[in-house]
Formats: sequence, structure tokens, C-alpha cells
Amino acid sequence: MKNILFLAIIILFVSCKNNTKETVNYSEKNLDVTTSVYPENISKIFKAHGGLDTWNSMQSLTFTMAKPNGDEVTTTDLKSRRSLIEMPKHTIGFNGKDVWLHSKDTTAYKGNAKFYYNLMFYFYAMPFVLADDGIIYKDVEPLVFEGKSYPGIKISYESGVGESPEDEYVLYYDSETNQMAWLSYTVTYFSKEKSKEFKFIKYSNWQTVEELLLPKTLTWYNYENNVPTKKRSDVNFTNIKLSKEKPNNILFESPEGAKIIE
Repeated sequence: MKNILFLAIIILFVSCKNNTKETVNYSEKNLDVTTSVYPENISKIFKAHGGLDTWNSMQSLTFTMAKPNGDEVTTTDLKSRRSLIEMPKHTIGFNGKDVWLHSKDTTAYKGNAKFYYNLMFYFYAMPFVLADDGIIYKDVEPLVFEGKSYPGIKISYESGVGESPEDEYVLYYDSETNQMAWLSYTVTYFSKEKSKEFKFIKYSNWQTVEELLLPKTLTWYNYENNVPTKKRSDVNFTNIKLSKEKPNNILFESPEGAKIIE
């Protein structure tokens, strides 16, 4: 009976699938099947980076970025996406409901905390965050850069998913290794409207952490006519920690004196 149920579900998935990941809620507790189906090309990319099963076994991710004013340490609960960004003079957190900002002295925070609280995590945790619910996948024309062609997968979101469902991404990958190579993306947080301007990040210097392939360096490029041109700046990531232990929720709660960002 278990095998019959398994076969029936797989057939149903295949017949309904149209390049969109779908999630099914199973009531049969003893039925061990994958509840999401992905297009073959994105599946190969997940596998090349260590596999979704390994990624999904992790509970938290921590990384450090060197900034001109001091190190910035980001910790994220991978299941709830609660987050904490510790900077020399400020701390930004997300407790699952509110984004908060805590200033350690009178220095004003010049950024937009609500826009920034999960921005670098999202860029860093590619390609695995592209397995999230509510994503639509579509093959697009390859990116040709310095004589090499990189196949592309466009990622868009179903209505109401996340802070900026109008955002669009294109993941470009190496056809020989299936490793991610480039990310192009739009920013719609401020306008709330779709944008035709794509920015570009090059992913390189891959490092293995807990059997997962994660980037050491992200390189932002200048762009023209939605094509990268010249290197602009590098962001390096150090002290990478992945853990199967769930972080304490208290870590993400706003301290006394913190400001809730509306």
C-alpha cells in the first residue's frame, strides 16, 4: 500500500508540474517522500553545492563580513529566518515579527534596517534560498561574459511572498560543474513595482562548510544594458558556521532601548 501511495503521488506531481515548485501537506506520517519538486536544472545546482537534504538538516548560519568601521556578524535561524546583525555601533534583529534597531551610542544608523536585515544572508545563502516556497522557475537566455556562456534560470515569486514579491533574480551557472556563477537581481523594495534594471554579483572562491559549498567572495559588477561590465567591489565572508542545533530564540529578541522599525 505504501508503494502504491508513493507512486500515485509522484504521478500526480509530474502531471501538475509546470516549472513551479509545489508543496503538499501529507497526513500519512509513515509516508517518506519529498514534498517539493524542482526543475532538473536547479536540482543539479542544489546537488553540486552539497544537496538540499544537507542544507535542510542545518538550523543556523553565522558569517562575518569585514567593513570599514569594523566587523559585521550575521546569525540567522534557517527555519524561522529570525536574524541578528551585530555591528560595532549598532545591532539589527528580526524576531519573527518585527525588525528592530539598537544603537550602542549616539551614532545614527544611516541605512534602512528593514531593507537590510536579511539582505546579505539572502545573497550569501544562494543557491539554497532558491528552494523556498512560492518560487516560480523559468529558463532564460544564457549570460555571455568574457567568452563563456552561462545558462540562466529566472526566479520570480508568487503574489504575497516576502517583503518584495516583485523582485526577480536570474541564477547563471557553469554548465560543466553545475555550480552557481552569477546572480542578477532587481530591487523593488522601495518602488514596490517591477524593475527592468538588473544588477550583477559574481560568485567565486567556493569553500566547503559542513559538506556544503558556500561562497567566500561575492563580487559586485558595474552593468550596462543588463550585462555586467567591470568589477566594482568585493565582499569577503569569514568565520562561516553552520549548525544543526537550533539557536535560542532569545538571541533575536529586541533588547531594552531598541527601536521597532515600522
